Amino acid sequence: MFTAQDILNIAIRLENNGEKTYRNARQHVPDAELKALLDWIAQEEQKHARWFTDVKDRLTQGEDHHLMAEMSRALVEDVVQGQAFSLQEVDFKTIDTPDKMIRTFIGFEEDTIAFYEILKTFIDDPAIMSQLEQIIDEEKTHIAQFRKLLSGS
Repeated sequence: MFTAQDILNIAIRLENNGEKTYRNARQHVPDAELKALLDWIAQEEQKHARWFTDVKDRLTQGEDHHLMAEMSRALVEDVVQGQAFSLQEVDFKTIDTPDKMIRTFIGFEEDTIAFYEILKTFIDDPAIMSQLEQIIDEEKTHIAQFRKLLSGS
């Protein structure tokens, strides 16, 4: 069984992986608009990782322990064990068009939102809920921005 720390580590890893992937993707796109979007989203992902790290640090200090104990049991057993949530590296050699790259990124963002929507069901602290909802909204904005760049959109 995973601990609450493990679950927060997954969230941090999702965000760090996103940041790294978006920064690496810049080397594979000639389009200036897409490069700028990738930079902006990478910065957003970095900010999200810091927030999850802060929550994890509070947990380490003994805060929110009841929440995390319940979350770790239910979340991991039912969901996390069967889903990678885009934790794997993107192989840009297999992505031969900008649209394929953008669709890959949309999938990454959708996985992240799905994970955070599950997390929401275990949160009873209004401040944490508000911040997590803001992060979800930001992830949805990333998807919308990517969709604007798809061919034929």
